[in-house]
Amino acid sequence: MQTECSADLFGFVAVEGHAVVGAFDGGKMTSDAGALLLGASDRAIGLIARFAGCFTDHRSPDLIEHRVPTLVGQRVFGMALGYEDLIDHDELRHDPVMAILAGKLEAKRSDCAPLAGKSTLNRLELSRPEPTRYHKISYDAAMIEGLFVDLFLDAHTAPLAQIILDLDATDDPLHGHQEGRFFHGYYDNYCYLPLYIFCGRHLLAAKLRPANIDGSAGAIEEVARIVARVRQRWPAVRILLRADSGFARDDLMAWCENNGVDFLFGLARNRRLVAQIEVELAEAAELSGRTGKPARRFKDFTWSTRDSWSGERRVVAKAEWTGGDANPRFVVTSLTRAEHQARHLYEKIYCARGEMENRIKECQLDLYADRTSAKTMRANQLRLWFASVAYVLLCALRRIGLAHTQFAKATCGTIRLKLLKIGALVRTSVRRIKLAMPSAFPYQAEYRAAHAALTTISN
Repeated sequence: MQTECSADLFGFVAVEGHAVVGAFDGGKMTSDAGALLLGASDRAIGLIARFAGCFTDHRSPDLIEHRVPTLVGQRVFGMALGYEDLIDHDELRHDPVMAILAGKLEAKRSDCAPLAGKSTLNRLELSRPEPTRYHKISYDAAMIEGLFVDLFLDAHTAPLAQIILDLDATDDPLHGHQEGRFFHGYYDNYCYLPLYIFCGRHLLAAKLRPANIDGSAGAIEEVARIVARVRQRWPAVRILLRADSGFARDDLMAWCENNGVDFLFGLARNRRLVAQIEVELAEAAELSGRTGKPARRFKDFTWSTRDSWSGERRVVAKAEWTGGDANPRFVVTSLTRAEHQARHLYEKIYCARGEMENRIKECQLDLYADRTSAKTMRANQLRLWFASVAYVLLCALRRIGLAHTQFAKATCGTIRLKLLKIGALVRTSVRRIKLAMPSAFPYQAEYRAAHAALTTISN
């Protein structure tokens, strides 16, 4: 038999006398069959429709091929599936699963694909609050910001008695000359300094900011907006703000005190604070020397700065001796001693804020929230929101569909790899579209469980 020769074939090592070749000629296939679970997650919470409702289309209706909900959904689904660059959509616009998710199998015009390419999506990302001659799709920033809070509230069937809002700032490295680009000494690079606010795994705010500001800048405005919206639905909820020492600012703490919001912030150490725990540090050093293990003591006291605070506040100190050296840490809080003793306050409540860093990693590493390469901060803020919506979508899949599976606490990246990236042959008949997925797929049980849970809610 004559050997098949083609420049399009990829040859590999033969196996038991059989030549092994590959080619991109499978026809109507997809590598993202698991993305149908994303579509089910979207229907369960109405995410894409609600997000698209924050945009207004000023284009001529009779000239539109790709409507705003289709464009918004295409971008969000693409980011959730790992396609962070707009150029990817020049091929993805022909993908059958992306077409299914968009609810659009055929284009109205013969010279168009069912979905949009990079140029059309780029115009969406360059939208402005007010339409212009060349940017006819506008958006309402306040509606987008409010949507994240509403999605959090809607995720609960009953009001919660207490919630903890975690605040943190992080670096978003820049490699061009974007608007608002500044050098940040702590991160040692040119970057933005976005502010994130989470409640558990729920994302409530993602605010893009320049890096030449204090880490807490704008926190009062964001917190006030979120607290007002939460209390409108849950008037009796108790709210605790939790953050590192970068947010231990008098104006933010005073706002909390004046608005019935509790706070628990790290407190940067100084010589006066360390002097307050000399006895406890000595005790910890003595115990560590005897046992050869780290030792810690706690002290609870009232404290005020010389001139930067408006009054006295409760401070809890951790006097720790580890590795032959002192490791003192401090927090400032509005929580009372009757509610939380010093050790419990620090170890169980404050230290739990470290989990928020994993959520930021999911947003920036798994959902590409740091791909802020547009020229203007306005466009980069919109990119950050698109990535944030993709994060919310995957969180809905995890929370609703995967709650009783091994992926209940998996990262967004793991969920994408294990459940969404499935190769399938797509067969279209008069009555149905069938995705023939591999019989050897190892996570069929989890896929079935997610499908059952999501379709139950959707129906």
